[in-house]
Amino acid sequence: MTYEGVLTKMQTEIGDPIQYYLVFEDSFLNMNQLLNKEIEINFAGYQCLNCCKKKKIFRQGFCYDCFYSSPAVGDWIMRPELSTAHLGIADRDLEYEQKVQLQPHIVYLAVASEIKVGVTRKTQVPTRWIDQGASQAIAIVEVPNRYLAGITEVALKNHYTDKTNWRKMLQNPLETFNLIAEKEKLEILIPEVARAYFYSQKDDVYDLIYPVLYYPAKVASLNLDKTPSFHGKLVGIKGQYLIFENGTVFNVRGSEGYLVTISV
Repeated sequence: MTYEGVLTKMQTEIGDPIQYYLVFEDSFLNMNQLLNKEIEINFAGYQCLNCCKKKKIFRQGFCYDCFYSSPAVGDWIMRPELSTAHLGIADRDLEYEQKVQLQPHIVYLAVASEIKVGVTRKTQVPTRWIDQGASQAIAIVEVPNRYLAGITEVALKNHYTDKTNWRKMLQNPLETFNLIAEKEKLEILIPEVARAYFYSQKDDVYDLIYPVLYYPAKVASLNLDKTPSFHGKLVGIKGQYLIFENGTVFNVRGSEGYLVTISV
């Protein structure tokens, strides 16, 4: 059976294990059901997720023009401390930015490759952690806007990384960390303006289980621009990556805006 559509990040559903869905305009695939099966991915073109034109993807599923004009990919997305909607100051589109920035945000610690600090909208818990391939996560503060989350993250980046080593994450390191103990150490590091929002009584650690038959010893990334046709047996899904038997891994989110056919 063959499915065709434009790639967007896989939709997820919390469970044991997490359920993954690849959603196209007229169909969808439950990727968990494809574990231990041969699948073929063929690149067929591009389609910008913003303007829908068949233009080469520049970044994050957007063509060059849309990447530098759409409010959905402003600098404050990757750097929350640059948010200005709480001041009534626009970056690209104040109405859009107020809608996204002026809502509860969580600053968290998560374990994917090592302990990292990050920011997400409250509505994106636990989706954000799943997308990163985190095995565990804990909320540190819940603040009313993205700016406060951003400056809290900046302060904590002096002590924790804000990046995930994707290769290490996909090899599933067996290190264990005590996130509750880590959280207890960092209250004093939070900027004073955000300290009142510290989760002093909430020590809920999220444990996330991924549908992986086995993890690769080494990984090699599939790039559809360089390898437009790929065939392999799916043995796992973690983060936004498909893991194949030969150690090839495919970052679905990193290929957003690519038109593909998938044969099962």
